[in-house]
Amino acid sequence: MTDKHWSELKKIVARENTTLSCGLIVDSPWMPGYCGVNNIDFFVRPEVWFDCYRKIKADFPDVIFLPDWWAEYGMAAEPSGFGCKVEFFENNLPTVFHIIDDIEDGDAIRRLQLPNPKKSGLMPLLLNLQRYMQPRIQELGEEIRIVSARGPLTIASHLVGLTELLVGVKTEDENVHRLLKITTQLCKDWLEAQLDNVKTAEGILVLDDVCGFLDDDDYQEFAHSYMKDIFSSFGETMHLFHNDTPNDFYIPHVEDLGVDIFNFTHKRNIGAVRQMIGDKVVLLGNVPPMSLAQKTADEVYAETSQVISDYVTANGGDFHGLLLSTGGGMPMGATRENTQSLIRAAKNAIR
Repeated sequence: MTDKHWSELKKIVARENTTLSCGLIVDSPWMPGYCGVNNIDFFVRPEVWFDCYRKIKADFPDVIFLPDWWAEYGMAAEPSGFGCKVEFFENNLPTVFHIIDDIEDGDAIRRLQLPNPKKSGLMPLLLNLQRYMQPRIQELGEEIRIVSARGPLTIASHLVGLTELLVGVKTEDENVHRLLKITTQLCKDWLEAQLDNVKTAEGILVLDDVCGFLDDDDYQEFAHSYMKDIFSSFGETMHLFHNDTPNDFYIPHVEDLGVDIFNFTHKRNIGAVRQMIGDKVVLLGNVPPMSLAQKTADEVYAETSQVISDYVTANGGDFHGLLLSTGGGMPMGATRENTQSLIRAAKNAIR
């Protein structure tokens, strides 16, 4: 991320920005296809990964990419540390296979060993990619400003399977808590290892959709305290949180997590989310992601303009507190023309 974009991001959080900016969460679902490479090359050939980032920055120089220069293997990094099997594909995301078949198997959960991000699974390979590429990134006048981790419930869902985890919330609370304690610690350790690895990062992004699959009571018991523990462990950093599940019961609790920027689903009206979440959290949203792949440029422009209008109306006529984005990460197939329509709508809306 350039100094200019990092400065702009901090101004947005402080409500000191004078223009409406676009911020997009970009990673392996979108970038390989957009850049004309296969996923395996994107993951294992550093030059390909580096050139893909250079291309999207050249194509969209005004966009604040988040987290930017992301060293990742889809969902595979953290679960691989526990020994989960991972299968890779040329034109799709890796598949992660769980290692515990039954949430009732307390012995299997107790046998789990906390991974060391510097030694376990695929994580040390990603740390090495960061170190190896950091001088090249700096030669471009940029820095790694934000590091990322999957959240504790998402990691847990890859260890036992999503259905088993959600069943366990209702039937095996002791086992679920034991599991979440270790996945929460891994999330913190993985973020800390990256912060120590690159030194320049001043922000963390935590991505956890699974906490949005719970109801309010279960969210309070099985998600909120673990998520809050993660964010509060990095008090001096900017906090970004992604959850694009189509539920909203947890949204009023996001401010209490200590989140600065929140990326959420396009299936909730952005004005309603502004009212639910309070006025302290910047909203990163929420144009329908698949519109960028499936609709025309004019349709994307109209949808984006409506999102901006809904936000400004709900926010007392003020655009501050909004970082225009999709309601989730950039999807496979999102085109250059449609992405430029989103950017153009932002530029034309606030003058």
